[in-house]
Amino acid sequence: MPTVHLEMLPGRTLDQKRDFVREVTRVTVETLNCPPESVDVLITEYAKDAWAKGGTLISDK
Repeated sequence: MPTVHLEMLPGRTLDQKRDFVREVTRVTVETLNCPPESVDVLITEYAKDAWAKGGTLISDK
């Protein structure tokens, strides 16, 4: 069972997330030759004060 993990900042719409998981599932099925029902996609959103890049919190940028 392929499991795809995506970590991102909040702000995407529900429709964007639906489109994303549909496309990730499609590409996974096509590439790994597995049934769509075997593909899990997990989206984890982190607050901007819980993510840093280059030593600076994203919330401080």
